[in-house]
Amino acid sequence: MSVIHFKTSLFTIDSWLIVHLPKEASSKLPSRGQVMVKGVINSSPLQTALEPDGMGSHWFRVDGSLQRALGVQAGDIVSLSIEATKDWPEPSVPADVRKALDINPEVQALWKRITPLARWEWLRWIGATGRSETRERRIEVAISKLQSGMRRPCCFNRNACCVPAVSKNGVLRVPDGN
Repeated sequence: MSVIHFKTSLFTIDSWLIVHLPKEASSKLPSRGQVMVKGVINSSPLQTALEPDGMGSHWFRVDGSLQRALGVQAGDIVSLSIEATKDWPEPSVPADVRKALDINPEVQALWKRITPLARWEWLRWIGATGRSETRERRIEVAISKLQSGMRRPCCFNRNACCVPAVSKNGVLRVPDGN
């Protein structure tokens, strides 16, 4: 995979600071779904999962620590050099999912055997709802499917933007003009 270079303007959706990849840059990635990348942003090291925007491109959140390290805010232009990597770090497992895994040693054992990418996909599917009742149900379904040997969630549009805080109907909400 070759290095992808681009510049883009940061914007906010509610309180989230967002890097939205230009479609030309995103088209060089190996998937329209979630992709792990490494590289640099304004000369600072970066490794992050790019989320699909539901329109054929990708985006990621600039969290508070990265924002402070870069000294950037909405409207600033950032320069990125990134490349896709198959090295997925362990995802952060939310407490409710961890509790469900800890209850069942058989499921926990399978969870440890599946790839980090598969774990990221399960957590992405579970988190792709803004309703707590739906999230609880998805955790139950995930545990059941893992118990039956399923290694990845099925029937899930991996190309949709599925972060409820910044999406609507599977598409990243963007300010007018972006």
